Amino acid sequence: MGYALGIDTGGTFTDAVLLNAAREVVAASKSLTTRFDLAHGIAASLDGLPADWLAQVELVSLSTTLTTNSVVEGKGSPVCALLLGYDAHQIKTSGLVDLLGHDAIESLPGGHDAGGVALAALDEAACRAVIAKHASRVSAFAISATFAVRNPAHETQLRAWVQEFCDVPVTCGHELASSLGAPRRALTAALNARMISHVKTLIESVQRTLAQRHIDAPLMIVKGDGSLINVASALQRPVSTVLSGPAASVLGACALSGLHNAIVADMGGTTTDIAVVRGGLPALSFDGAMVGNWRPMIEAVKVYAIGLGGDSEVRLQGGEGLTIGPRRVLPLSLLVHQHPQFLAVLQRQQSEIPHASQMRFAQALSADPAHLGRLNDSEMRAWERLCKGPVDLEAANINDRDLARAVARLERKGLAIYTGFTPSDAAHVLGMSDHWNAEAAICAARIWARQMRHMYGLGKWPLGDAVAPARDVVAKVTDTICQKLIEAGLNDAGQMNEANAGKVATLLTAMALGRNASCPAVKPADADAQHPVFALQFSPDLPLVGVGAPAGSYYPAVARGLGVQLVVPPHAHVANAVGAVLGQVAQRVHMTVTQPVRGTFKVFTPGGPVDFRKLDEALDHARALAAEEARARALAAGAAAVELSFGQLDNRVENEIDGDVFFESTVSVTASGPPLRKHVAA
Repeated sequence: MGYALGIDTGGTFTDAVLLNAAREVVAASKSLTTRFDLAHGIAASLDGLPADWLAQVELVSLSTTLTTNSVVEGKGSPVCALLLGYDAHQIKTSGLVDLLGHDAIESLPGGHDAGGVALAALDEAACRAVIAKHASRVSAFAISATFAVRNPAHETQLRAWVQEFCDVPVTCGHELASSLGAPRRALTAALNARMISHVKTLIESVQRTLAQRHIDAPLMIVKGDGSLINVASALQRPVSTVLSGPAASVLGACALSGLHNAIVADMGGTTTDIAVVRGGLPALSFDGAMVGNWRPMIEAVKVYAIGLGGDSEVRLQGGEGLTIGPRRVLPLSLLVHQHPQFLAVLQRQQSEIPHASQMRFAQALSADPAHLGRLNDSEMRAWERLCKGPVDLEAANINDRDLARAVARLERKGLAIYTGFTPSDAAHVLGMSDHWNAEAAICAARIWARQMRHMYGLGKWPLGDAVAPARDVVAKVTDTICQKLIEAGLNDAGQMNEANAGKVATLLTAMALGRNASCPAVKPADADAQHPVFALQFSPDLPLVGVGAPAGSYYPAVARGLGVQLVVPPHAHVANAVGAVLGQVAQRVHMTVTQPVRGTFKVFTPGGPVDFRKLDEALDHARALAAEEARARALAAGAAAVELSFGQLDNRVENEIDGDVFFESTVSVTASGPPLRKHVAA
């Protein structure tokens, strides 16, 4: 029997595992993710697996947190959003200005009403002029028209004009989401367009690495709902992979722990992802999962993804005091591990007068062609300098201010990454981790503590002490994870939304951990004598399953604080890669039937609305079309065989005067099946 190869490319580590026919882990490997060229990190992980077993691989499946991280961090390739029929209020509420900036948004006449009737004819000359304006400056276009889910004709026509003019990917909102809500659909289309180049780079890196090792098995990628699609489908809808890594971690955590009911928490380099699992399956969010500050219209595992990871920057924020994340930085312990010459700089800085440029270096991160094509001369000079190795920003600010300013612009574009003091560094100071340079972490802790005290008045750590500030950072990480677990529980109970849950969870976390809310790292002296009115307790039937590389470092304290059972299963550090090969191909298609006037039933199909005189005929037509489309999508996505399941959600009202009145129905069809595998001879 052959093996299944799971690969997970995260912000910090790339993992690879081999599973046998019984779905048991027989080999695992972990290496650093090499963002500048992902193929190097992928190759290093594969090289840690037995070569003779790799020759027997019959399926490869990939998960990644890079798309999740790009959303949380607000990074992405430059794109242009073409909006048809939107007014100023809709554009404002969409969040597109925050995501893309004013200059990347173009509003044009067009779109349809709720019945699928055009509001205005497309102005071909104006559309072509806007396309020409942006074609050479973007990596992709996002198109969204009002009520395109009721009639996609204008989105389809505008896409055809873009494709006539330039060879860049085009994303249409109606292909990504079937729900009403034009602003969020436009946001989803824009997020999808921004991710295309990232996903394409990742897939090409994996394909190149597999080819070098003569592995020609089918390559799949995990969607945010935990199902699988082949790479061709992923390139069409990369936004569906936004929660790929978190979904894979949930599947992997359940498989490795053997638990069917649990709270899964996965802490990586950039994010911490929390999900509630019942009956062996995570809950799905059909209204879109919250990722950082965004809620794209994607069907995904109901995950609470927050910008807190081992590589999150520890900083001071306004009146909040000590804050961790959401920005990811390069840990100083990792920088010196890779470039030992910078240890001398940190050793010198720990005894100098504190200033903002200390322990700040910059390193090339991602060679995005669209961004590189828009660099000016000074930015290109800075990029070429970064390609030769990390830049010491303290020295640059003294000797070459233009270089320092240009590097800052590259960092904002996502082409470069700064160093900073992180939880990973704090863990090295305390001996919780030892895989990178501990001496660099100690120096960084001392420099950071002096900066916090002398520049911001935060902390009372003894001069030269690295342990006390590191402990406070670890305590802050623990508090934050506890708070997010409580938020997830409140939201799961359906009692409050994210905003209200966050406010309540802050208080409940302080109560649960027995700490003063204004100084969460310090326990009150009389805490043992107190008899609290409330005792917060998690359900004993839902243990906490901790996975991810830092699981053993942080989750024991979290479990003690919340009084919950902790399970850290074998191979927890590679749970994402395990989960990557456990899913099935699944494609869902939704079709809407309405009764705009009594006796007329309208089915909104991909080709436009179709009218029927009888409801049964309309529903039968919707089911048939949805089934055909779902089956075709599943086979195109790499399913070996397909089974169909049907669902229907009706909106009806019954009263004494009119009897049973039908308003609307959503017909849903799911096509699912196992992924194709290469036959490996015994």
